[in-house]
This record gives sequence, C-alpha cells and structure tokens, in this order.
Amino acid sequence: MLHLEYKIEISAPAKTVWHTMLGEETYKQWAGKSWPDSFYEGKWAKGEEIRFIGPDGSGTLAKVVALTPYKSIVVQHIAMLDKGREDRTSDGAKGWIGTMEGYKFDERDGNTTVTVTMETTPEWQKMFDDGWPGALDELKKISERQMASV
Repeated sequence: MLHLEYKIEISAPAKTVWHTMLGEETYKQWAGKSWPDSFYEGKWAKGEEIRFIGPDGSGTLAKVVALTPYKSIVVQHIAMLDKGREDRTSDGAKGWIGTMEGYKFDERDGNTTVTVTMETTPEWQKMFDDGWPGALDELKKISERQMASV
C-alpha cells in the first residue's frame, strides 16, 4: 500500500471547515472541482456507510471507522460501485477494498490545517495526485468565503 498525503491551510476555524467539507451541497462544490458532478449518500457517523458517487453511478462504498467531530474522520473502502451496483469480487474491487482514507483538522489561532491521507494501491495514485490539490484549494475558497460573510 502507498501512503499519500495532501495538506492545505485554511483561514477558518475547524468547525467551519468540517461543515464545509461534509455538507451535502458544499461537498458537491469542492469535490466537483476535481471530480465533476460527484456527490455522496449516507451519514457521517461512526459505523455508517457512505457512498461516494460519480455522475454515471460509479464510485465507492466506504464505512466510517473513526470519527471525532471537528478533529478527524477515517473511512475504509469496502466495495466499488458500478452504476450503483456494489462490486466486491472483480479484480479492480479486490484492489480497492480495504484501502483507507482519512481527514484531519488541526486548528491553531482560528486557522485550520486539513490533512487528507490515503492508504491505497499504486494504480490510484495519479487520480489522487491530480485530484486532491484542486479539491482542497476549492474547499479553502468556500470555507474562507463563508467566514467573510459572517
């Protein structure tokens, strides 16, 4: 497994960044920067399942394995989605199942550093390296815009 890490500092408190990252509508905005028309279905709570879905119904199914509000989230991918259908048996799915994704929110003096970690296989590295920097930049813009309007 590869360990990938992406960071950004955002001029907003962790609570604002958390709600921006996980809110259904704001998720679509920041994730859509790198993965257009992406959305999620599910509940951000420990033990719950989240479906990360693209416009064609493909994506991934993950389980929230750890969650500390405004501090951190860890999800484990448990299936791939093929037009909404869960796939746990294809070679692609077998290479994806068990990969981990984490979000950490470190607040200092009203600013929050968001760290995204991915434990994944080499075949997914390019997608994440190409996608996460732009997505995090958009998360920063949205979060900071929300602070400016307060």
